[in-house]
Amino acid sequence: MEYTTTRSDDHTTVFLSGEVDLDRSPDARKALLDAVAHGQTIVVDMQQVEYIDSSGVASLVEALQASRKNNLEFSLQNVSEPALKVFRLARLEKVFNII
Repeated sequence: MEYTTTRSDDHTTVFLSGEVDLDRSPDARKALLDAVAHGQTIVVDMQQVEYIDSSGVASLVEALQASRKNNLEFSLQNVSEPALKVFRLARLEKVFNII
């Protein structure tokens, strides 16, 4: 898994790519929580995510909860089909704001 983060005047975008699994989810978690700490709306672009497991989903849920605590908007965009299947299976497609 690789990630890049970009910041604009009003939001932070975290681009995730590759496999977000048990070995790599700590990096995703750090990137997401760093974005929350920056204090802007967070957008996670998942277009290049090839695979995500429960630990990757847990990182996203933790970041979503941290965002809510800080009254920040948190959205997923361009969610890849493999990732979307996992969200649907876990019934999380309605928990996250998917744009």
